[in-house]
Amino acid sequence: MTTPGQPTGAPGADPLITAGITAGPGGVMTVEVGVITGDLTLRTTWDGHQVLLDVQYDGADEWYTVEGSPLPAPDKASVLAVHEAMTAAMERGGGTGAPAQS
Repeated sequence: MTTPGQPTGAPGADPLITAGITAGPGGVMTVEVGVITGDLTLRTTWDGHQVLLDVQYDGADEWYTVEGSPLPAPDKASVLAVHEAMTAAMERGGGTGAPAQS
């Protein structure tokens, strides 16, 4: 079990995973099942060019793709930035999808 709010893994090597994120009101929008709420886990995977954001209910087996994912990510620093932005967006809720890139 990971500490809530603290990612495990290393950008580019293993997926970044943060468990124990309580979704804010309105939850997180997924491709497969629409909005999910409650205590969630975020997984951010990088293929060297883009990041894929997936969420699951804490302790569940099924992963769901976050609406708007994948996002461009040219380097490891951007992977961590996307992961942190998505974590914050999940905590805000509002049916959030992948964070907008600047």
